[in-house]
Amino acid sequence: MSNILIIKHGSLGDIVQISGVLRDIRENHEDKKIFILTTLPYVDLLSRCPYLDGVLVDRRLPRWNFLYLFKLKKMLDKFKFSHAYDLQNSSRTSFYRKYLLKTPKWSSTDTTLEKGQKKKDFDNESVLERFKIQLEKSNIKTKYVLKP
Repeated sequence: MSNILIIKHGSLGDIVQISGVLRDIRENHEDKKIFILTTLPYVDLLSRCPYLDGVLVDRRLPRWNFLYLFKLKKMLDKFKFSHAYDLQNSSRTSFYRKYLLKTPKWSSTDTTLEKGQKKKDFDNESVLERFKIQLEKSNIKTKYVLKP
């Protein structure tokens, strides 16, 4: 069995918005364990989410804190993630992709953009519409993403 990682640090509103995304990912990966990497304020809320199997905490310490990054990488490596869905789409998560997470399949804004499309243009879409496009580009059937 392979594991799936979802990354979303965000605010409470961001966490609420992804409930449909989490359900779509779960329904498309029923045979896999799904974990979310988030920050401490959202652990209790996300621990109750029926679409997740576990919550991992990212303290989001500075990137120059090599000891923290080493421990985070070591924790993430234990799960042997086959897919990562980056719903945060930040410079931090791009850094994680490059240096901490070597998953075969990574889904983010960067992997979603069409050839020649600029992130600035993609960002003109609503957040939920961007998630829908991102999931569909990752071969996820979307039924709930627009209905958090």
